[in-house]
Amino acid sequence: MNEIIAEFCDYLLNTKNYSTHTASAYENDIRDFIVFFKQFNDSAELSDIARADTFAFRGWLADRAKRELTHKSTARALSSLRTFYKWLGRYKNIQNDAIGLISSPKVPRKLSKAIETTDVSDMHDAIRAIDNKEPWIAARDWALVVLIFGCGLRISEALSLKNIDMAGTPDSLRIVGKGNKERIVPVLPAVNTAIEKYMRANPFGTRGDEPLFRSIRGLPMSPRMAEKVIEHLRNYLQLPDYVTPHALRHTFATALLSGGADLRSLQELLGHSSLSTTQLYTKVNMAEINAVYAKAHPFANGSGKDLKNL
Repeated sequence: MNEIIAEFCDYLLNTKNYSTHTASAYENDIRDFIVFFKQFNDSAELSDIARADTFAFRGWLADRAKRELTHKSTARALSSLRTFYKWLGRYKNIQNDAIGLISSPKVPRKLSKAIETTDVSDMHDAIRAIDNKEPWIAARDWALVVLIFGCGLRISEALSLKNIDMAGTPDSLRIVGKGNKERIVPVLPAVNTAIEKYMRANPFGTRGDEPLFRSIRGLPMSPRMAEKVIEHLRNYLQLPDYVTPHALRHTFATALLSGGADLRSLQELLGHSSLSTTQLYTKVNMAEINAVYAKAHPFANGSGKDLKNL
């Protein structure tokens, strides 16, 4: 089985262009099922796994529930297993119809919260106060905040930029997102201004092929370092826990939708592969509209309850 799983992971990495993190998650999910399967079968070779029935799959889901794994985690694990069996059918001529009869646990889709634009503005002065001993770090952190908020980038996308990408105050950026999917993102003047200031202050130079964002030691800035930047700002400004780098991207999307952007355009700007993911933002927007309605409409507080008597 180890060789089969390794071959499957190679398929995910080199054919599907999944990240190493995603391929590792798939592998862990498949091995989790195999460990469970072994408890009730003499062996768990490929021929045994190929014949797994609905009782085996449902027993595995029940076992994950007993281990108090979340519905979201189990839904992802079942998706990994389905992909594995689909690959077996396509490349190894091994069919298993039972996996298609298993329903995925329902996962409630939580709506992210947008950050108040005034709080984003306050981050500028907070950064200067936090990084007052290292002006170039302050310039870097503000450039990162403005880039994510102004262009709606993921952390990984922002940190993958090279100096050459921002040379000459570009009007747009070519972003390579999840699954190597490319998109073009407009660059606001405010983003260019912040990036230019940072690049001038960067003590490690601006060679075109080197990373745009650097650590204090000159190494490429890591996602965890970027998260810590927002954590420090959140603590300094006493902002809610939902204020994260992803919330900056979410605020970008919510602001565009509130400003009249259509879903297809928003999908392209965010790099979502599925429109259903982008449609979550309409729910956020409707929540805001409902809140305004409940507060402002004359009948919202029950004052119209006697209309039937008119």
